[in-house]
Amino acid sequence: MNQSLAHIALIVRDYDEAIDFYVNTLGFELVDDSYQAEQDKRWVVVRPRGTGTCSILLARASSPDQERYVGDQAGGRVFLFLRTDDFWRDYHALVEKGVAFEREPQTAEYGIVAVFKDLYGNLWDLIEFTDGRP
Repeated sequence: MNQSLAHIALIVRDYDEAIDFYVNTLGFELVDDSYQAEQDKRWVVVRPRGTGTCSILLARASSPDQERYVGDQAGGRVFLFLRTDDFWRDYHALVEKGVAFEREPQTAEYGIVAVFKDLYGNLWDLIEFTDGRP
């Protein structure tokens, strides 16, 4: 059996502001932005630049119930983990672009990590593994 995660849906308030943050602030690649007429919505996919294959589907909230989860998809826990091959390069670039870090960089047995917020408040780890884990 050969399985992998294709996309992770992230509920957003607005497609264009989310694209701007993920592409222009985090440096992600815009993979797809196409209109789905049958559902009257856009299919917007972004992913970090590099060799990974998992991407994020930016899914605009389409009901008041969904809107409640914008920025809090994991109940205040770290939701997504952005792996890097150079922690300090990416940390300084994100700070320079105004990304808010909730927890400052720390060295742990597995690597270097810091927690930042996306534009809606979801928590992310910026992490460089140094213990050989995939």
